[in-house]
Parts: sequence; C-alpha cells; structure tokens
Amino acid sequence: MISPRAMNRRSLLTLASGAALASCRRGAAGEDGVLRLGHFPNVTHVQALVAHQLSRQGRGWFEPRLDMEVRWLVYQAGPSVAEAFFARALDAAYMGPSPLINAYVRSAGREMRVLSGAASGGAALLVHPQSGIASAADFRGKKLATPQLGNTQDVQARAWLRQQGFAVSLTQHEVFVIPTKNPDQLALFAKGELDAVWTTEPWASLRESEHGARVFLEDTTTPVRRLAGRAEVVEGRGARVAHLSSSHLWFSA
Repeated sequence: MISPRAMNRRSLLTLASGAALASCRRGAAGEDGVLRLGHFPNVTHVQALVAHQLSRQGRGWFEPRLDMEVRWLVYQAGPSVAEAFFARALDAAYMGPSPLINAYVRSAGREMRVLSGAASGGAALLVHPQSGIASAADFRGKKLATPQLGNTQDVQARAWLRQQGFAVSLTQHEVFVIPTKNPDQLALFAKGELDAVWTTEPWASLRESEHGARVFLEDTTTPVRRLAGRAEVVEGRGARVAHLSSSHLWFSA
C-alpha cells in the first residue's frame, strides 16, 4: 500500500512505476451514479495514478466501495482543476494546497472542501548544467519555470526567491519566473532556454536523466497534495463522499 507521509522524489517515483498516465474524456456535469475524479500525471498523485490504472484494468479500488462509476479526468496543474470545479465539471480531485486555498478564498469558502491529505514532498528545484548557477545569488536575471501560475510549485518558487532577497512579482523581474506546462518545460530546458525549473516527479528525474539537470534543492516536507471535493457534492452525497475519503485512506495506509 502507499503511504501519504513525507517521501523523497525517488521513493515516490518507485511507488508509481508502472502506473499509466493516460488522460480521460470529460463527463457531463451532475450525472447520477458517476463521480468525476481528477488528478495530474505526476508521481505526487501516486494514489490516483494507481487507482486510475486499476479502473482501466476493471479492478477499480473506489468503484465497489462507492457503488458508483468513477470517471477519471487528468489535468496538468491545480489552477486548471480549480476552474473545473467552478465550472461544475468536476466532483473531487487530488490537487495542491495553493490552488485549493485560492479556490476556497475566491469562493468565500462556499466551493471547496478538504477531504484528506495525500502526499508530502516529491518536488525539486533543478538548474541547467550550463546555467552558471552555483548559489542562490546566481539566480539574478535567470529564467525559472514553474508548472502554472498560482500552482503549488509556482508559489513555492516565488516565496523562496523572495526569501533570497529578490524582487519577484508580475511587474518586477530580478528573476524571471515563467509559468510553463511540465511537458513544454522539457523542450525548452533541452534547448537551454530555461536556466532552472521548480517541478515535481516524474518531471524532475526526466530533466536529470535526459538533460543533465542538477538538483539545487529538494523538498521532502511540504504537503503537496490533498484530496478535495466540491462543496455541493460533499453536502449532497455525504455518505458516498465519506466512503471516498475512507477508501482513499485505506488505499494509502
């Protein structure tokens, strides 16, 4: 079974090996007997990756425990998940704390509900081998990519840069923070158009193995993943949502 406790990137990568990352089509809103459950193709979503693969094999973990169909939906970053919640296109999802908090604040607490923790750690700041970055001071004037504006790694990167004394905002760019989808980061990093990336697994290890990236710092403690539900679904399907939370915890034990 898979523990949601703090893990380093390598243990997360090992746990998720063999879990397919195929995407799913979006389902119609409010469909009876269907739970639309979202996740990312990242190793920090290891419970969802494995459960999604079990569903494809006809051995679903959640389906018999919820007595309903689980329709898996794949996203690239948390802000996209939040927008899907607001559009009533999603019932529950594994997502990072920053987009979750933003969605909660944006809806004045009416939209989002946290159901359970899921994972900690599994992220890293990596630098290009030709970037010339050897210390925090060397990030001045460099280009650092994050998966999406406002996602957990984007917030982490900006907070860390400010702690190092850099002015980083939408109008000040002592370090250029460039929100870029993880797949697009790979090509830009390979061309040397990015000096550094702050990302999660498996993207971090891909940069190490394919492009010679060096780990500048590794995050093993930040709670990076939560299981969240849309308030309307949590309140309207109370018993089944409770089963979703307990099934997730049993799966993670």
